[in-house]
Amino acid sequence: MEVIEHPALFMIPNFIPGLPGRFVPDHVTMAWLVVLILGALAYLTSRRIGEVPRPLQNVMETAIEIFQGLLESVIGHHGRRYLPLVGALGFFILFSNLLGLIPGLKSPTANINTTAGLAVVTFLAYHYIGVREVGALTHLKHFFGPVGELPKPLLIIMGPIMIPVFFLVEVIGHLSRPVSLTIRLFGNIFGEEAVILFLFFLFPLVAPLPMMGMAIFTSVVQTLVWVMLTTIYIAGAVEAAHHEGH
Repeated sequence: MEVIEHPALFMIPNFIPGLPGRFVPDHVTMAWLVVLILGALAYLTSRRIGEVPRPLQNVMETAIEIFQGLLESVIGHHGRRYLPLVGALGFFILFSNLLGLIPGLKSPTANINTTAGLAVVTFLAYHYIGVREVGALTHLKHFFGPVGELPKPLLIIMGPIMIPVFFLVEVIGHLSRPVSLTIRLFGNIFGEEAVILFLFFLFPLVAPLPMMGMAIFTSVVQTLVWVMLTTIYIAGAVEAAHHEGH
């Protein structure tokens, strides 16, 4: 029996004669749409910045101030240098979460490939920041835990046993971070969309409304959770690196 697959929303034409075009997965198309929306908002917000801000400017500035305040409260005054990274992740995740509430559209973050990609970006970014602060060797030292602070006689005796153990524990701990970020965001957004769709088929236009309100709240919370964890990871990399450097 022939299986008919649901067609993707977008297809890239193939200019080689005789070969079919390539379908773009829906979550990739939706991610492009989010990028276009954010680009349009950035243009409209920055086009006419004045002393008397317009409503759109007020909203965007408030969101940026929340991200900046979070960075400065966790990392300190120098945390604002990481605002482009944290802000970009925060805005993309928030709009991706909310996109699925529009009929006919899907949340990119309801696909585990999108959340995994965001988690990898976060993982690589905070390690890069730690390496940039004091160098690769100094940043690598905090993977060995408190072993480096032991007295030399005890380090000579216990080092061969403790160093591999602490290193393995730290590596597992760091690798679990992107896995946790990926599953948490994907599970929440995918579950919300599935419940809303189920309720829509049972009781159209009535039952999904309370769940959609809850979904908006959860979308904001999940964005703040991701931003908070990213900020904590950056703070840990910077503080650990500076501690080892001193």
